[in-house]
Amino acid sequence: MDTKKAYLILADGTVFEGQSIGVTGTTIGETVFTTGMTGYIETLTDPSYFGQIVTQTFPLIGNYGVIPQDYESKKSWVRGYIVRELCDQPSNFRCEITLDDFLKSQNVVGICGIDTRALTKRLRESGVMNGMIVSGEKPVIDDALLQKIKDYKIVQAVESVQSSEGESLPPGFSPSVFTAPPSPRGSTPKTPDASKAPHIILWDFGAKANIQRELEKRGCTVTVVPCDTRAEKIISLNPDGIMLSNGPGDPADNVGIISEIKKICEKGTIPVFGICLGHQMLALARGCKTSKLKYGHRGGNHPVKDTRTQRVYITSQNHGYAVENTSLPSYAQMSFFNVNDGTVEGITYTDIPAFSVQFHPEACGGPHDTNFLFDEFLQMINQ
Repeated sequence: MDTKKAYLILADGTVFEGQSIGVTGTTIGETVFTTGMTGYIETLTDPSYFGQIVTQTFPLIGNYGVIPQDYESKKSWVRGYIVRELCDQPSNFRCEITLDDFLKSQNVVGICGIDTRALTKRLRESGVMNGMIVSGEKPVIDDALLQKIKDYKIVQAVESVQSSEGESLPPGFSPSVFTAPPSPRGSTPKTPDASKAPHIILWDFGAKANIQRELEKRGCTVTVVPCDTRAEKIISLNPDGIMLSNGPGDPADNVGIISEIKKICEKGTIPVFGICLGHQMLALARGCKTSKLKYGHRGGNHPVKDTRTQRVYITSQNHGYAVENTSLPSYAQMSFFNVNDGTVEGITYTDIPAFSVQFHPEACGGPHDTNFLFDEFLQMINQ
């Protein structure tokens, strides 16, 4: 690991000094934190982190190395990476390279050895802010530099994480070997035979690979389509259901995609399931509003309550925007809410066969409490 000094400079002028990890260089991004104790490989390869400098609040990261089979996409999308302590001697029988080598291979600029607790506290109190990581000589911190950091903005996020090849799972990926757990809210539908396998369109806005795995291990045939696919094209593929994937950025920026989702909803005959960004854009297509959270929800320990059963589930989350509670029309019923801050975590639409959740039921790594939602999606299709 490089012993060169590195500096994190926040837009408010706060400076943290540490050691360089990953490649040597300079990067600017939106500085966020995630509370996951495991799953750093999935975090680094989740397209939803596009444009962001990610801080891991758990103090030791990299202890099981990097395992390509666990990637959520073909590459890393983060703008920078921050850890308290980086493990350079991982121990895991599946490990292929160290985390530092992975960061170098992905051209990611990082920093370790800083007080991540102090950084997280500042982000919680002040809100998410832009930051710059510089490895090497400490730059002159003046108004011009701080303005450059403040001016950074995540743009064309969904378009930027699209795969040009149009393939489904990246090479080397395979569905999980684990079987789907039974649903705590009902019986798990029987896996259909191949000739009757439900055909699901996975509308890719920056989809995590495990969404497709969860559908395929339930016997579904999955067709992945890019973000700019027209509603007419999707309908012509004659799907049994449509999955709106997760993805990065401000949901309201995707005006064209939202208009196409609206056309699907106006048809009103194809079951729709939205996750994270897909949840937000479905809500916008149905007349709701979204807004940016102070510091977002990122990690694997976020409690949500089911409004129907009053049961609380622990969920994996990664988002900086949320659907506004007061904007839900009469045909949009809140199905889950965040126990910590009361924000909308799920919506069921009563006028069309559609529902969505803000959290990640396909969490990998993370809690599997809400994995049953994929079963409920298939139940909706079967009905």
